[in-house]
Amino acid sequence: MQKFEALLRDGLGQLGLSLGDQQLADLLQYLGLIQKWNKVYNLTAVRDPEQMLKLHLLDSLAVVLPLARQMGEGPWSLLDVGSGAGLPGVVIAICLPQAQVTCADAVAKKAAFIQQVAATLQLSRLQGLHARVETLPGRFDVICSRAFASLADFVALSEGALAAHGVWMAMKGKFPQEEVDALPPQVQVFHVEQLQVPQLEADRCIVWMKRVAA
Repeated sequence: MQKFEALLRDGLGQLGLSLGDQQLADLLQYLGLIQKWNKVYNLTAVRDPEQMLKLHLLDSLAVVLPLARQMGEGPWSLLDVGSGAGLPGVVIAICLPQAQVTCADAVAKKAAFIQQVAATLQLSRLQGLHARVETLPGRFDVICSRAFASLADFVALSEGALAAHGVWMAMKGKFPQEEVDALPPQVQVFHVEQLQVPQLEADRCIVWMKRVAA
């Protein structure tokens, strides 16, 4: 675990992200919970814990500062769509206590895992929800996704859950120009943020979207 802590601290330093000792401990414990539950629940295809740290934790941590800048001090609510093992929702809940985070997944066992994480790490502002996103009522200030669907499908499925003033945060690899071109006219891309994920040689970006005022 010391090796993983060193890798995590190095990654946080590269991201310019300052976390407390408890937050660091929570991230490492979360990594351990994914490993443990993955044996039974198949939460992720990634099996190696060091790869989990790089591909999942650090990838999710890369959005924390951009999200904090976008949303301010809070409080605010976030819906993580198709959350799976809770990426990036759980990481956001650990790092940004001003956020009320709901991780929704259509697979019951994945939602149950999020509930277990929330209980184990005593994250009162995190919940796992077994639901299809298109059935959720509108109340979320941010709706995020990571490798969930095309941008057009993402906004179409989740639009009913977005608060009137809300924004979408889509985590993508290379900038998806074709997906942007396919967005409906009532949705506007207002910012594209390039990300540098520590220890990962891969393109990453956030596509920020909002409704166009009628």
